[in-house]
Amino acid sequence: MRTSFLAALAAVAVGTAASAQTPLKTELVASGFQRPIWVGSPPGDMDRLFVAEQHTGDIEIIKNGTVLGTAFLDLTGKILTGSERGLLGLAFHPDYANNGKFYVNYTKSGSNSGDTIVEEYTVSANPDVANASSGVVVLGPVNQTQSNHNGGDLRFGPDGYLYVSFGDGGGANDGPCNAQNGNLLLGKLVRIDVDNGGVAAPGNPFIGNASFDDRIWAYGIRNPWRFSFDRLTGDLYVGDVGQNAIEEITFVPASSTGGENHGWKMMEGNNCFSTSNCGTVPACNSSSLTDPIQTYGHGGGNCSVTGGFVYRGCAIPDLQGTYFYADYCSDKIWSFEQVGGVATNVIDRTNELDPAGALSILTPSSFGEDACGEIYITDLGGGEVFKIVANAPATWSNLGFAKTNNNGVTPALDACGLLDSGNSADLRLRNAPPNALTLTFASLSASQQPTSGGTLLPNLGSSVIVTLNTDANGEWSIPVPGGSGPLTAIVQNLQADPNASFGVGFSNAIRLIFQP
Repeated sequence: MRTSFLAALAAVAVGTAASAQTPLKTELVASGFQRPIWVGSPPGDMDRLFVAEQHTGDIEIIKNGTVLGTAFLDLTGKILTGSERGLLGLAFHPDYANNGKFYVNYTKSGSNSGDTIVEEYTVSANPDVANASSGVVVLGPVNQTQSNHNGGDLRFGPDGYLYVSFGDGGGANDGPCNAQNGNLLLGKLVRIDVDNGGVAAPGNPFIGNASFDDRIWAYGIRNPWRFSFDRLTGDLYVGDVGQNAIEEITFVPASSTGGENHGWKMMEGNNCFSTSNCGTVPACNSSSLTDPIQTYGHGGGNCSVTGGFVYRGCAIPDLQGTYFYADYCSDKIWSFEQVGGVATNVIDRTNELDPAGALSILTPSSFGEDACGEIYITDLGGGEVFKIVANAPATWSNLGFAKTNNNGVTPALDACGLLDSGNSADLRLRNAPPNALTLTFASLSASQQPTSGGTLLPNLGSSVIVTLNTDANGEWSIPVPGGSGPLTAIVQNLQADPNASFGVGFSNAIRLIFQP
């Protein structure tokens, strides 16, 4: 068997990412939204994009390219709008496919008007409509004394806990020095355990410290409007809106145990600012402060950073590891790559990503990513959602991609993206030990439906491609022969596992459909 495997492997040319940068463009996904401030998908949901609207309080669905006529959820009666208030953030539970839970961040109307609420909802029996009566508060109300600097983003980290961003309380200059006050959530990044009612997540850095709220993960932040986790590495990127001169992006590695002081208001970016009303705090440029990885000034119309995402999609392999961000006022869009905690290869992407024709991205309010890791941009003023895509002709298109339930068996296999060149499908293997020995089989003639994991699919057929991968948590390519018509490939992964039956663990199976 080993001899036949090596023979098959020798006959396969495994695809690799191109060395030259693929040219990019943006394409319109949907329009007609009212102040869209969030776009993304539940984990594993390949068919839908969700869009949150700031002042209507609606969460809309784009399903298979069409905006549905009924909102997924309407929070109009609960939110207070105006200025920077409204519906500000949305996050789907990592196990949304099974528990149907998602979370919203908004400024509330009625009692405690303008204060921040984080609320849990569940989906109804109709997967395209939420249960509007299921709301349960998991955080708040958090007192907001001004209408601006609410932060409002929320994301599940790779640890499964919910992170929530809070601005410094608004106004200007953080007069009370809220961001350095450990007894307030203002000017902080908070980490909570929503599966236990929103309590401080285990391992939070200030648990038991009388000078800090247990829920605080990091502090010294002015207005963290948008932050994100690199879905491959778990690294954290925080886009923090500046005061009068400097906008900043801060990088925190996945190895962090929290407790970072991001420096506001002693510092704005890399410059000294003020210690007024702060009491005893680190000095400007103290080594105890976490400096930003990237900053830019307010020249050229810049005034407010919109933090983005690291690209981890399949469609543009050579874009892997590239972080995108923008400025809300100047409409500029940039990217950089983080290498050793340093921003490298900083590129102004504004002209490259300017939509064709009469379209434009005038007020980039947020970035988002779908289940495959492809990146989107919301235009608040224009009410549009755009997607970053390759500006190159595609020789193949992936018409179907799916990750099926592997019944708790690891590793899990998924695939997605476009085949721009090379006729090879990018595959991903998750939840496997690093450097594990894995074999990937792709049958071009199997008829089985890939619906389960833990069992090797029978009768894979005579046309089978076999590849070897030793970077089990990484990504690689599997060649797909050319042809004149649609091609279906059934793909499954085997992993050496001494704890599994027969010493081998089987992943779920997936089906890839390609159309030349």
